[in-house]
Amino acid sequence: MTDPCGYVLGQSQRAARRLEIQDQHFAEQSEKLLDDLAVRPGDRVIELGCGPGSFTHRIVKRLGPGGVVVGVDSSAALLEQARARLAGNGTGRFEPVQGDVSNPGSWLAGADVVVGRAILHHIPMAEFLVGRLRAAVRPGTRVGFIEPDFRSPLTRVAYLEATGRPELAPLQVWGMMMNQLYLARRISPAVGATLGRAMESAGYRRVRSEWYEAPNDALVLENMVMCYEEVRDTLASLGILTTAEVDEQMRLLRALPTGSLPPVWGIFRVAAEA
Repeated sequence: MTDPCGYVLGQSQRAARRLEIQDQHFAEQSEKLLDDLAVRPGDRVIELGCGPGSFTHRIVKRLGPGGVVVGVDSSAALLEQARARLAGNGTGRFEPVQGDVSNPGSWLAGADVVVGRAILHHIPMAEFLVGRLRAAVRPGTRVGFIEPDFRSPLTRVAYLEATGRPELAPLQVWGMMMNQLYLARRISPAVGATLGRAMESAGYRRVRSEWYEAPNDALVLENMVMCYEEVRDTLASLGILTTAEVDEQMRLLRALPTGSLPPVWGIFRVAAEA
């Protein structure tokens, strides 16, 4: 299915596995964001880009019988996966909505909380969405995002590779690939870096922004390989990497020993009130 938001990675069952891995690495920061937003049992929570429900299940568990998560996503297939996963998962309700999260719609009505995890960096000029979002919700609505940082951790990778750790080259290639791919699609690989300031500029109150370094382990490497699998044809069409080069990078990533690898991404957590 064509994604109106230009989602740069895949939406297949295999992609859902990657998002499950991602959920494990976002777990601590996800729970902290829900704490920051003080999600209550009776809240109406709007989740932007819910996908297969890997973050949604954490929200639902905090809701009571009167609470609901409205999961908005452009992919009918991922919404169906979310519906199946969330069946019987806590007392809160899940309401799937197929729609374009970059254009706030009627699904925002009555929101107590609006939240999104790893969604803004898939939206061109996401700052416009953040500003329009404040205009569309009630004053006092709690709004929060988690966004990955695919840039600043690469400084350490580049330094280590240049000072005696050549085996780290595939980490640097992967980081460069992600940045080139996102920029080719006119989306930001590090929108979280300026998100707090952007929200303050839009008039949000009580803006809190924190950065967290995500450790690198076997699951991260699996996630990286899956990213290559999902975009191999796109990379070739954009002239970023040939399919043969992708195969070689996947092989090198699989061969890396875990246990002493530097992080290749960070996580921004931003919470505020409209």
